[in-house]
Amino acid sequence: MKEMVLKYGCNPNQAAARIYMNHGGDLPLEVLNGRPGYINLLDALNSYQLVKELKEAIHLPAAASFKHVSPAGAAVATDMSDTLKHIYYVDDLELSPLATAYACARGADRMSSYGDFVALSDTCDAATATLLKREVSDGVIAPDYTEEALEILKTKRKGTYCVLKIDKDYKPALLEHKDVYGVTFEQERNEAKITTDLFKTRPTRNKDIPEKAQRDLLIALITLKYTQSNSVCYVKNGMTVGVGAGQQSRVHCTRLAGNKTDIWWLRQHPKVLALPFKEDVHRPDRDNAVDVYLSDDYDDVLADGAWQLVFTRCPVPLTREEKKTWLGELHGVSLGSDAFFPFGDNIERAHRSGVDYIAQAGGSVRDDHVIAMCDKYNIAMAMTGLRLFHH
Repeated sequence: MKEMVLKYGCNPNQAAARIYMNHGGDLPLEVLNGRPGYINLLDALNSYQLVKELKEAIHLPAAASFKHVSPAGAAVATDMSDTLKHIYYVDDLELSPLATAYACARGADRMSSYGDFVALSDTCDAATATLLKREVSDGVIAPDYTEEALEILKTKRKGTYCVLKIDKDYKPALLEHKDVYGVTFEQERNEAKITTDLFKTRPTRNKDIPEKAQRDLLIALITLKYTQSNSVCYVKNGMTVGVGAGQQSRVHCTRLAGNKTDIWWLRQHPKVLALPFKEDVHRPDRDNAVDVYLSDDYDDVLADGAWQLVFTRCPVPLTREEKKTWLGELHGVSLGSDAFFPFGDNIERAHRSGVDYIAQAGGSVRDDHVIAMCDKYNIAMAMTGLRLFHH
């Protein structure tokens, strides 16, 4: 296929839309089911690059959950605790390594992942397809599908679920182009290789970054490489737990990603695990209820007339002190930033969400202040010298 005509562009009023290869060659992907839209394809092509690079760097199956050209989550296949299986709604499934990666990629920020586009680094198997079938999702891209997996996916969304197969051996041209307001931009693709060599410069007093933390920092930086800038990413145990994308201020990125990390951790609090949901409440409604329950607006779900819609009895709120105590137990989080931290307030905020390891570009005139703040909290920080802006 040399060209794919689309229903419309970013919006329905942009009727003329297509994708094609400038040099006239074949597209590196084919549609196995459904009909992808403009934004679907932007998500698909960006997310597949991410999981392909994760697999190459860490040598484990990888998955990503994309929304509006940024990852809501990304993960590699690692062991999941029973608690995570429960809050990710997969404790009733037999998961393959690839399915585990997607469960973690989607599960850490289920609110953002609702209606996502999925990328898989490996051949989609039946276990992953079974998980995909029951989640609200727009489509999936993978290098291949087993026959059983494809049949499962073809039944999703009344047969309209978008399934894309990409040529795993495709290599794009070095130069890429983008038109804005009739002006064509040209640049070299960002072919920077993200490896542990980037972590050699450690200006903080604490220079100890264990192997698992280095793996998590790799995941953070590779995720940021395909996240709309400014961006900051928190990772723990092989999965993103908070992504802050597209903010004009870096501290707002850090806060946004940190708040998501806090919610991820608070969802594991015994009070949250014991919330008495009615049996007929669907997973997205449970996610919404938990999100509100953990917010300052918890009365919106606990007030008389509201709690009866989702709970069998009215839960007791999680107090501010209980939240603070529980969050104080979170440690071992790794944080990546797509550019330097200009102020120490980013470190202060990261510390409150359990960050013990940081990788950031460095090069700010206030590097000394950022280093001093890391030393205050015994955080080990690597300065990579590599900026990862993506637009």
